[in-house]
Amino acid sequence: MRDRDHPFLRPLWRRVALVAVCFVWAGLEFLGGSPMWGMIALAMGGYGAWQYLYLYGSEKPDDPGGDTADRS
Repeated sequence: MRDRDHPFLRPLWRRVALVAVCFVWAGLEFLGGSPMWGMIALAMGGYGAWQYLYLYGSEKPDDPGGDTADRS
């Protein structure tokens, strides 16, 4: 889940679907009486929402040339 710049994740619907699956999974675990697995799936959904919906594309890649200041 750490490579949020992967080409598979470019379409918004895929990122939303991944996060939604985690939250649905958490709900099913809670309804099934497994609160531990529900919390794990809920944490995965929260982390996915943070990475794929909030932070996606917000960080700019590092400048390969380094500092752009004039080095005279």
